[in-house]
Amino acid sequence: MATLAYPSLRSVVVSFLLHVLLLLAFSFSVWGRPTTFLQDFKVTWSDSHIRQINGGTAIQLVLDQNSGCGFASKSQYLFGRVSMKIKLIPGDSAGTVTAFYMNSNTDSVRDELDFEFLGNRSGQPYTVQTNVYAHGKGDREQRVNLWFDPAADFHTYTILWNHLQVVFYVDQVPIRVYKNNEARGIPFPKFQPMGVYSTLWEADDWATRGGLEKIDWSKAPFYAYYKDFDIEGCPVPGPSTCASNPGNWWEGGAYKQLSPVEARSYRWVRMNHVIYDYCTDKKRYPVTPPECV
Repeated sequence: MATLAYPSLRSVVVSFLLHVLLLLAFSFSVWGRPTTFLQDFKVTWSDSHIRQINGGTAIQLVLDQNSGCGFASKSQYLFGRVSMKIKLIPGDSAGTVTAFYMNSNTDSVRDELDFEFLGNRSGQPYTVQTNVYAHGKGDREQRVNLWFDPAADFHTYTILWNHLQVVFYVDQVPIRVYKNNEARGIPFPKFQPMGVYSTLWEADDWATRGGLEKIDWSKAPFYAYYKDFDIEGCPVPGPSTCASNPGNWWEGGAYKQLSPVEARSYRWVRMNHVIYDYCTDKKRYPVTPPECV
């Protein structure tokens, strides 16, 4: 009678671990999530003011009287999601702007999705300004006072972009939604790929209280920190069918509109933390812009 050969415990464990490693390798090859700054990004100006930390898994941006700095993704993308964890300038940061945005890098017909973190005097709320450019038309600013100290620790800032909407998130809380209303003749960014950019720069002519608060250079240098760079989208150039593929996860049913939980969080932000909305600025827009109706 033949005897059955059972695998040893050691061989079972080794086989399981190899299986897990293969799954992890497959997962990272599919999603392409970057692990270091230089995998997906490059310095665009003043490389002496951008320092890699922890083997390139995080970076420090520096602003002083000589220069600010900036970086950009190596590729452009058409739809998807991009997020970063950012720790902003602590203390007196008046007159500084830390920006995280997507841009088509075109002149007259620009598409752009902006996070701009406006510096403050110590003890005042940090304000984040968002803006949307579509087919060259911008001037859609909204401002939100953050409900935490964004300089005390890292927080996650995300832009989700699909065929139906653009959503700006702060720690998974939606703070702005820009819907696709092309059926009403309102432009929506969907034809031009966009790169991912960030800058730290001086803007004391407008950034804090409309330019009333200037940079105190005695507090310089100013530092902002980034980590956990995550881009998931359709790279351009790339597969021509990617951007129109309804099977992309960011085009799925869960991302066609806010979930009930997200909708409640969004209402809370709109009611309690919005301090400026171009939609209600009658001085600039005596006639309410159509996308606001």
